[in-house]
Amino acid sequence: MRLIIFEDEFFDKLYPISYLRPVFELKCGTISLRERIEREFKNPDSFYFMRDYLVPVFSKKFGSNRVNQMSSLQGDDLLIVNGRLLALDIELASGEEGYFEIEGQLAFIFVKKENLDSSVSSLGELLKVMKSKLPNKTVSATMIDFPWNLVQNNSRAIKADFDRLPDKGIHGELSSQAAIVGDKNLIHIAEGASVRPFVTLDTTNGPIIIDKNAIIHPMTHIEGPNYTGENTYIFGGNIREGCSFGPVCRLHGEIEESIIHGYSNKHHDGFLGHAYLGEWVNLGAFTTNSDLKNDYSSVQLYVKGELTDSEDMKVGSFIGDHTKTSIGTIINTGAMIGVMSNVVGSGKLIPKFVPSFCWYLNDKVTKGRGMKKMIETSGKAMSRRGVEMTAEDEEMFRVVYELTKEERTFWIKKSFA
Repeated sequence: MRLIIFEDEFFDKLYPISYLRPVFELKCGTISLRERIEREFKNPDSFYFMRDYLVPVFSKKFGSNRVNQMSSLQGDDLLIVNGRLLALDIELASGEEGYFEIEGQLAFIFVKKENLDSSVSSLGELLKVMKSKLPNKTVSATMIDFPWNLVQNNSRAIKADFDRLPDKGIHGELSSQAAIVGDKNLIHIAEGASVRPFVTLDTTNGPIIIDKNAIIHPMTHIEGPNYTGENTYIFGGNIREGCSFGPVCRLHGEIEESIIHGYSNKHHDGFLGHAYLGEWVNLGAFTTNSDLKNDYSSVQLYVKGELTDSEDMKVGSFIGDHTKTSIGTIINTGAMIGVMSNVVGSGKLIPKFVPSFCWYLNDKVTKGRGMKKMIETSGKAMSRRGVEMTAEDEEMFRVVYELTKEERTFWIKKSFA
């Protein structure tokens, strides 16, 4: 059997965190949506379909013969899985042929090779053919429709990931002067990780996973369910439930129910709640987001240019890769901040939407110092962690810059109107 993971036409409802990655590389729990699908199988023969401009970067990760290859859709039984599927509490390996939907959305297809249509010219065409050819069935599971769905499901994903750990236990360093509240058996400290004196680990509401070579410094309080990824350092603070970090993050302050991708930093005081940060984000000292409105009404966020009701009372911010905030930035409830922007706080709430590749300065959206300087700055940030920006990365940034040009121009004009 061959496993096909694809992103469908709704990738843009997951902007800004899906601009620089296929939707199945978004994280929930300790791993990505893709890894959660693949771990249901032993050594899966996986292939991936994604937007064309992402192919050069992710071909280097997966192999060029594994990405957007039509030949992968022939010659074997196929399990075709929507990359927005959160594969919790769902059976993908039953071997039952069918077109499986969740509330009218395609979740996955299983089709035997003898029932494939060799005349199709695209994955989209194959999906349409299979819908008409195979039995249509309904399954119960979660689809990630909007960015906040990842945060909403993070706690239960961490719990599920802990349950599947093969070697639960304390393999790294746990100081005798650290305190455990709750069940010690709900703590996993991987080899090479270190929990220093005067740290509190509270498993009352769920497990705590501290991955390889992570360091939890003194005066840190962590509540489960919680995941600290490889080579991530926490320098004190109140780490509330439902958080996933890393790898290679530097964190401090109060953080609650938030997902932070690798190489992003919140190294200072300030509150981050019900938020999702992409890679290479840096939050300046005292940057704080609101995740609750004073009237306790549900939070609205910009999706594809329109305010969308989250139907949730607690929603924080969603920040695209390579974006930075200054000291003292105050982020509005349900803010969307794009890719590679520079947000300079002024003591006032920033707007609910800041486009990609711009500066928010003196309460205005501006074009900043230009694309070339933005890429140069991001390259410097990456080099500080020993990572090189590739030519493929640069080209991807330039494509997204053009994709977001109209939106950026609109908000700049509106800001100065």
